[in-house]
Amino acid sequence: MLFGRTKSQLPTPEDALPGREQQPWRLGQHLVLKTPVQAEEVPEGMEVAVFGLGCFWGAEEIYWQIDGVWSTSVGYAGGITPHPTYEEVCSGRTGHTEAVRIVFDPKVVSFADLVKKFFEIHDPTQGMRQGNDVGTQYRSAIYFTTPEQEQTARDLTKVYGDELARRQLGDITTEIRPAEEAGYYFAEDAHQQYLAKNPFGYRCHANTGVRFPATA
Repeated sequence: MLFGRTKSQLPTPEDALPGREQQPWRLGQHLVLKTPVQAEEVPEGMEVAVFGLGCFWGAEEIYWQIDGVWSTSVGYAGGITPHPTYEEVCSGRTGHTEAVRIVFDPKVVSFADLVKKFFEIHDPTQGMRQGNDVGTQYRSAIYFTTPEQEQTARDLTKVYGDELARRQLGDITTEIRPAEEAGYYFAEDAHQQYLAKNPFGYRCHANTGVRFPATA
């Protein structure tokens, strides 16, 4: 706790850690997909999706298995501190959520399908937590990269929200805003494809148990 603030409260710019001007670590090839992890140069015809859905280790593992996904990485988005470390993010003093960045071929898998998967594999009603993981870094988020993605994200959030309301399972707390505004900083190499390196590692998949409505 810092001056009465808990890890479940976002820091103000005055409270946030200063961070650093440049990324202090190097990232190489994706251990599973054999493509660049730090894929800042996106191949022609591909799109980028950025999701926050709890612990990024398990989330990345799910997305790299989807046909049409060219590369994945884990990082920190939606915060204040530039180029934070994992420990800094976990302190609650950077404002970031743990995020997965997905480079995908929309001719093979649609952004809508990625969003539907997003809602099914975490609980978007829990605010600053996922299951036993508590803190601002576990909040639910969709950071869109195109106007079309924004419309899809908002439309599907309403559809899933209506389904959860029908089942009296709570209101969706997912943050939706532009990826450019939210920012994205690549996490350290040890966290990239963590579960490929540590197959018996931690997976947090708190979820509602509700499939996305088939009519959407």
